[in-house]
Parts: sequence; structure tokens; C-alpha cells
Amino acid sequence: MPAISLDPTLFATTFVTVLVIMDPIGNIPIFLALTKGQDAAERRHSALLASSVAGVVILSFALGGQQVLHLLGISLESLQVAGGLLLLVIALELLHPSGAGGSSTLTAGDTNIALVPLGTPLLAGPGAIATTMLYSRQADDLGGTISVVLAIVAVLSVVFVSMRYASVFAKVLRANGIELLSRVMGLLVAAIGVQLVARAIESWVTNGVA
Repeated sequence: MPAISLDPTLFATTFVTVLVIMDPIGNIPIFLALTKGQDAAERRHSALLASSVAGVVILSFALGGQQVLHLLGISLESLQVAGGLLLLVIALELLHPSGAGGSSTLTAGDTNIALVPLGTPLLAGPGAIATTMLYSRQADDLGGTISVVLAIVAVLSVVFVSMRYASVFAKVLRANGIELLSRVMGLLVAAIGVQLVARAIESWVTNGVA
């Protein structure tokens, strides 16, 4: 049996990109607002369930996304452009938030907020799904695929911790600190989106549009 070699570059790239897209720090105020009617135990359960739901959704697309692209005849470059444009939209939302305060009217009695909107689309949104499909497509072997999966699991662990200790983070960072970090993450997401589009265009210019 051949040895499985992990791809540290693919792991690091996937981890940083998906982590920035999920924006665990920036989502703390939304999580606190949606779970304000819950006690500490219920909030911990919501954090775990939301992370688990997001993991199932994202890993499903990461592992089965290539087959879907093949069946639909979608090229990697087209996926890069689509993912880049989605990232730019997310970046605009991070830089100029429209205000998620309206969603705080949701309570645990109305709907299971850990599933919707926390698990999806807040965490497992279109940007995260498109990005994981993209990096899974770039994995050349089993080691690369495992690297992507491990990166996603690592990101979800960070997301869970941020929600698990959301109250502590909110007290330490305060509103201004969280807002500043969200703006910085918005800039990073925008840069990643532009880079994805630029690489796709470069490939089309060099190799032609398939």
C-alpha cells in the first residue's frame, strides 16, 4: 500500500481561506443575538450542533463536488470565477454590514436556530461551499483530499470554540474590536476573490476557454 503524503500547502490555503470566509469572530454578535434566550447549556449545544451541521454540508460538497462538476460540465476556471465573485459579495457584506439585528427575533421556540440560520447559511454559506469544492478539485491524490478535509475540520473546530466562548470573546473584544476584525477579514476575502478570478483569466488567456 503506497504511503499517503499530505499536502501542507493545500491544507494551509484551505484552512486560511475557509476560516476567513466563515468569519468566526465576526459571527459572535450574531450568535449571541440568536441565542440570547438560551441558558449556558443550551448555548453550548447550539454551538456544537451548528458546527456539526456546517461540517456535514461543507464536507459533502468537498467530497462529492468534483462529481457534480463533471456531470454538469463545469470547468475549474469557471468555478474559480464563480467562487471569486461570491467572495467579493461576502467581502462587501463584511466591510459594509447590512445589520443582522433583525434576525435576533428568532428564538429557539420558533425554529432550531442551530440548523438555520447558524449551521447554514451563516456558516456553510455559498462562499464556503464554493471554496471547498474548488480546493477539492485541486487535490491531485488521496493525500491532497485528506489535507482539505483536515483543514475543514480544523476550521470548524475554531468556529465551535468561538461560539462556545462567544460571551467571553464579546466581553474582551467589545463591539469596536469585533467590528475592526470583521473589516480586516473583509479585506482578506476581497483579495482572495480577486486572486481567484485573476488566475482563471490567466488560464483562459494561456490555454483558451474549454
